[in-house]
Amino acid sequence: LGMFSELKFPVPWGHVAAKAWGPSEGHPVLCLHGWLDNANTFDKLIPLLPRGCYYVAMDFSGHGLSSHRPAGCLYHFLDYVTDVCRVAAALQWRRFTLMGHSMGGAVAGMFCFLYPEMVDKLILLESLGFLLAPEDTEAWLKSKRRVIDRLLSLEAKQQTPKARSPEAALQRLLEANSHLTAEGGAILLQRGATETPAG
Repeated sequence: LGMFSELKFPVPWGHVAAKAWGPSEGHPVLCLHGWLDNANTFDKLIPLLPRGCYYVAMDFSGHGLSSHRPAGCLYHFLDYVTDVCRVAAALQWRRFTLMGHSMGGAVAGMFCFLYPEMVDKLILLESLGFLLAPEDTEAWLKSKRRVIDRLLSLEAKQQTPKARSPEAALQRLLEANSHLTAEGGAILLQRGATETPAG
């Protein structure tokens, strides 16, 4: 298991990089590194683990060979969980094992909590995973999963913006904002719409 391959997954701000060991048809294991580390964290460990698994160690955004998020954007735990969702989707993994070290363990725990149907085993190295007060669990789970799922479905649907005539654009704006007058809508559109050759 010494030999590895480099992987790259496109994300809206660039790419997420990863290293992979073992047969791609093997049991999938996603490995998450700790704070300020990168996928090389697992270089010495993977060769000691069972063969027959497909180990993918991703670099979190802003770490290793992954793109940084745009300047001025923060790195929240939930964004790392969303990166895990993106990588799992790109690999077309429906169910896999998660192995997380330190901060990666907290991200893995949070992912497990939000998407239990996708995880068959959780392996934590120097990490407590993710702990919530029991009374907060249900509300947190619902709201956070909804945020991530909505974001990813919007990303998947990204198309080139539609070009409309100024009249059609105004009509669309007024339909979406029943409190706006036609005059108010026209004022907003002066600065809120872009003219292209198509309209």
